Parts: sequence; structure tokens; C-alpha cells
Amino acid sequence: MSLAACASAVEAGDPDRFAATMAAPVAARARLWPLYALNLELARAPWASAEPMVAEMRLQWWVDALAGLATGKVPAHPIGGVLADLGPALDPTLLIAIAEARRWDCWHDPFPDEAAFDAHIDATAGNLMWQGARLLGAPACAESVVRDHAYGAGLAAWLRAVPAYEARDRVPLPDRRAAAVACLAERGLARLDRAASARARVPAKAAPALYWGWQARTLLTRTRRAPDAVTGDRLASSEFRRRAGLLRLGLTGRW
Repeated sequence: MSLAACASAVEAGDPDRFAATMAAPVAARARLWPLYALNLELARAPWASAEPMVAEMRLQWWVDALAGLATGKVPAHPIGGVLADLGPALDPTLLIAIAEARRWDCWHDPFPDEAAFDAHIDATAGNLMWQGARLLGAPACAESVVRDHAYGAGLAAWLRAVPAYEARDRVPLPDRRAAAVACLAERGLARLDRAASARARVPAKAAPALYWGWQARTLLTRTRRAPDAVTGDRLASSEFRRRAGLLRLGLTGRW
């Protein structure tokens, strides 16, 4: 699979992340497209079958393939070559953790508590954003900042997906009561604030890996104010607000 094919896959399957990445310099896009195309494959794998064991087998294939990548074996998948070309900045253990976390999607069990929920957001959104930042040259001291921002971004995306999860008979939130949802949004905003206060630790060259969280603050603020908005598609931003946010991102690079 070429870089152009990776970008096309992300555009079709993850349009918001595609739009955010288009605000990045061309060189950064070339590093991020394969990662985001892989993330799309991992996100889709649990839904490949209604039978949980079969879905888990699809994820296990990726776990094994990514473990092989750590030893220099290119995954036997169209995306395998472009992943291998990313070099030593690609950490297969981060990618394996994303795949392992996606096992939750295969089953119908709720999160046992908020700690398990937070761990899931960090294993998916946190590892994805940190891996992207590593690919763009972020130093180790930036990890906590990136993960704070990723938690807010991942939580916002998760809240938007609540109706889709519930339509598939999943239990996406540890506590569905309005007060608990508002509190969750508040925690997400606090993590975004903490990341913003330490923004200087993320070098400008790595910032595009954080761009896909550009809508998070708006969505979390809306959820905190009206937690019932997670029902239906009521968290979606207007096209005008979306375009304005992307324009600001492209002009300032400020995540």
C-alpha cells in the first residue's frame, strides 16, 4: 500500500483525523498516514464478525503481526511495508497495546469502573497520539503532555461514539447518569488544560500528531453543560464551526 492509498483509506474511514492531518506539513503527513491507516484497521477488526471469538482472532492476527514487526518481519498486509518504512521511531509495543485494548469492542462487558475506562482511553487514544508524536521527533519529556491532550481528544471522540456503541448493545460509559457524564467531561477538560499549560515541552515539529484533538475542547464543554447531548448525534459540530476550527489549526498550528 502506498502513502497515497493510506491517506485515501483514512479520508474514507476517519474523515476528522484526515482533515486535521491535512493541516500538517507534507513531511509530517507522510509519517502519520500509515499510523492512522493502521489505527483504522485495528478499530474495524472487532466488528468484522458478530461472533466475539472470531473478532478476537482478527485482532490476535494484528498482535502477532506487530510483534513480528519488532523483530524486523514485515506484516503480511498491504499496509505492512509502509509501516516498516517508518523505522525505529515506530514502537510496536504501543501498537500492540492499541490492538489489545480493542478486544473490549468484541464483547458486551461494561467497564468495571472509571479506572478501567481511563486505561482504555489511554491505551487507544494515548498510545496513538504518543506514537504519532514519536514519529515526528517528540522527546521523552513530552509524553505526559501528549497523553494528557490525547485523553481529552480520545474522550471527546468516545462521547460522540456513544450512540453507535449503544446501538451495538455495548455499554460504553462506566456511569450513564447525567451528573457522571458531566463529571467525565470535566476531567477531560482538566487534562486538556494541563496539556496546554505544558505546551512548550512538545516541539513544533511534533505538534501535528496532536492536531486530531482540535474539536475536543468544544465537544467536552458542550457535554459538561448538557450531558444528555451524548444521546443521538447531538455532539456533532456544525460544518461552519468545523471548518473554522480547521482554518485556525492550519494558520496557527496551535493545538
